[in-house]
Amino acid sequence: MGVALVAALAGRLGRGVYLVAAVPPAAAVVAGAVVAPDVLAGRVLTESHAWAGSLGLEVQLRLDAFALLMVALVSGVGVLVFLYATQYFAGGARRHATFAATLLGFSGAMLGLVLSDNALLLFVFWELTSATSYLLIGTDDRRPEARGAALHAYLVTGGGGLALLAGLVLLGQQAGTTTISGLVADPPTGPLAEAGLVLVLLGAFTKSAQVPFIAWLPGAMAAPTPVSAYLHSATMVKAGIYLIARLAPAFATSSTVWRPLVLTVGVLTMLAGGRRALRQHDLKRLLAYGTVGQLGFLVVLLGAGTPEATFAGCLLLVAHAAFKATLFMGVGIVDHQAHTRDLRRLSDLRRALPGLFAVMIGAGVSMAGLPPLLGFLAKEEAFAALREGGQTLVLAGVVVGSALTVAYTARLLVDGFLRVRSGPDVVGPGAVARPSWAFVAPAAALTVGSLAAGVFPQLVDGLVNAAALALDPAWEGYTLALWHGFTPELALSGVTLAGGLAIWRLAGRTGRLALPELPGGGEVFESGVHALQVGAARLTGVLQNGSLPLYLSVISLTVVSVPGVVLLTRGARLALPDLAANAVQGLVVVVIVVAAVIAAGTGRRFAAVLFLGAIGYGVAVLFVIQGAPDLALTQFLFETLSLVVFVLVLRHLPDRFAIRPPGTFRLFRAVVATAVGVFVAGFALVVVQARTAPSVGREYLDLALPEAEGRNVVNTILVDFRGLDTLGEITVLIVAALGVTSLVAVARQRRRGHETAAREPELEEAGA
Repeated sequence: MGVALVAALAGRLGRGVYLVAAVPPAAAVVAGAVVAPDVLAGRVLTESHAWAGSLGLEVQLRLDAFALLMVALVSGVGVLVFLYATQYFAGGARRHATFAATLLGFSGAMLGLVLSDNALLLFVFWELTSATSYLLIGTDDRRPEARGAALHAYLVTGGGGLALLAGLVLLGQQAGTTTISGLVADPPTGPLAEAGLVLVLLGAFTKSAQVPFIAWLPGAMAAPTPVSAYLHSATMVKAGIYLIARLAPAFATSSTVWRPLVLTVGVLTMLAGGRRALRQHDLKRLLAYGTVGQLGFLVVLLGAGTPEATFAGCLLLVAHAAFKATLFMGVGIVDHQAHTRDLRRLSDLRRALPGLFAVMIGAGVSMAGLPPLLGFLAKEEAFAALREGGQTLVLAGVVVGSALTVAYTARLLVDGFLRVRSGPDVVGPGAVARPSWAFVAPAAALTVGSLAAGVFPQLVDGLVNAAALALDPAWEGYTLALWHGFTPELALSGVTLAGGLAIWRLAGRTGRLALPELPGGGEVFESGVHALQVGAARLTGVLQNGSLPLYLSVISLTVVSVPGVVLLTRGARLALPDLAANAVQGLVVVVIVVAAVIAAGTGRRFAAVLFLGAIGYGVAVLFVIQGAPDLALTQFLFETLSLVVFVLVLRHLPDRFAIRPPGTFRLFRAVVATAVGVFVAGFALVVVQARTAPSVGREYLDLALPEAEGRNVVNTILVDFRGLDTLGEITVLIVAALGVTSLVAVARQRRRGHETAAREPELEEAGA
């Protein structure tokens, strides 16, 4: 309803429609605040509605503390993004209507995802987020870059969604439940459950841009900045993180594949994202690869499955949404005011954008994990959780990844705002207009909130502790504080800061590290798509080469092989009936078989048609023998009409078939035809003998006279009991007849036109 209202009001309100679009997420924030006291106290709110009762499916919604945290992030950041969009966009009302409605639709889909307890309903919302993301990335569909990025994102996340569906089905079958809470309460085990977990993780990895599915997220930066700030930093990419967080406490200990797979992929993603961020000159792509790295960090923490790591992951989830949405908004302001995001063209932006620079400093400090911002608290808790959990190698990888985070943060802030450059293409302070306060305010609000939560952790302490407890009942609670004294975690933070600054200096002004460059995910994706297109073209060239016999052969072999294998493997029992009840039937059957063989082997079209007609008339004779004169009459009329039509068509065709296939191919056709005939006959016999319930024929016989007042049962079935079917068939025949008549009329007019044109010279000579 909100989406339709936004689309309808865009023509009247222009950019003000984003204020209307902000109302539903704001209402979600208010609703969450109203129920927050009960939820934070441990109460779980549930609601269920009938969905598909015959299949046992229900719309099951569940709000616990972790879902409340996600609602706060999705809706809270959503409100700020809509406010930001009022200043970011210009253009016509149509563009505002489409974009605002789609963005609001995504917000609703994401809320549905985090509130769904039914696994299949979660999948529905999962796919809705992918579909709306595709539309939002391709907002400027006139640009090939935007279209390609949208397709890339949708193929990757859509393919992952299919894997997720298969995994959820396997887990549901093993656990005997389709609810996420049921899976977590009693996690299934065994080979099928392990396979299901791998598929679920595959879906989560694609959605959250983990190795090797990194490339779609940086490519999605072709979308407008509000999309990047909302979907690709704070919300949609968290869908996979959300699912991992839900399942990790239960499956990290019960599964042999969960923890090794999650920790390995998370660390590799953190390192790959951080390293590639250092190589970027486009500020949005730099932040995109930084987002990839931070998502890897979240996968490590929320996928480890220990209470301490879960708590640290919930805290980092909040911090990341705040600082990354702020940074994307800030880069959007830079692009909007300076008309470029290229680091090599920006010079001394702090003088032109002092307010924005202050906001970016705050968000960057939080991303780098420096005090007193919330990101520092999250990083400290993460180091402590991994150290106490004995994950030494993982901790080492996270420390290196955090150092890379410091390095690309310094590159963003120093090279983007402080460095002074010169040159004809450089955009200096004098060429950059200052943005309005309303443009900067949404980003500033997030930075102020992150600073306040860092200095006064009690602002988020209750929510984060309750969220961790909702995920892992073993969590005993912890009081957040900015200063814990001189701890090993503080020492690791010092190592991270020093190492990050050293890496930044080593990378130099070009932003490159002296490491071998491997093929990127984008190149692999493009190569894969190209290979798929080439392979499809070649396969189509073989299978769709215009040969009707080949098409019929493929279809026939498919019909024979697929159900035929089932019949053979299931051991279908086949009892052959008597071939003929009397000598007359036997004689007619022999005539039909002989006519069929001659029709298949003759080289003349007219002879083939005559023998096909003989087959049809033979079947009509069988109907007469069996006491069904009405069916026999129908069969006679149909065959006669078919012969007339064939003869009319054959007048325009050669007497003989033009091309005779070689002997080998004729043998192949004979084998295929024989196989189809044997299969159809056998299938018909099996179906008849497999009846377990009485035939409905007796009911028709009993009801024909009293209900339809007719003694001819076939007629009563066609006219009364199944009259609508008959009406539909008659309609189809009438439409086909009208179409044929029209084609014949058009052909005659064209022929007359050609004849008239050919006679014009003669008429002119006669007139002269």
